[in-house]
Amino acid sequence: MRIVIDTSVLISALITADTPPDLLYQAWKNARFELITSQAQLDEVTRVSGYKKLQRFITPSDVADLLSTIDSCATILTELPAVSFSPDPNDNHIIAAAMVGTADFIVSGDKQHLLSLQEVAGIPIITARQAMERL
Repeated sequence: MRIVIDTSVLISALITADTPPDLLYQAWKNARFELITSQAQLDEVTRVSGYKKLQRFITPSDVADLLSTIDSCATILTELPAVSFSPDPNDNHIIAAAMVGTADFIVSGDKQHLLSLQEVAGIPIITARQAMERL
């Protein structure tokens, strides 16, 4: 199974243990599915993790561990097509990675933008809880 996990879910996995985002992250680390991502998303993780409001919940070493694990174990795409499916342009690289990486689904916590699409190019967009149910 090939999955794209939205940045918000990855960051949530670092903040809250034993929740669906964390359980999904742990399932990936235990090789239960293949993580598809992109350099654009890794840049976004780095940028978002530096937000002042998140710094009390995650440490730079947490983020470094996450990025290192992704770098060594995930499929990282470098060439993505320009797409414009989401009302939030910052989400389009997630969709593009899912399309190029032939993902089985996209996991997101973004109810307003990604989850509201429900599906793009035949790829379902689901919550972390739904993803854990499918695993």
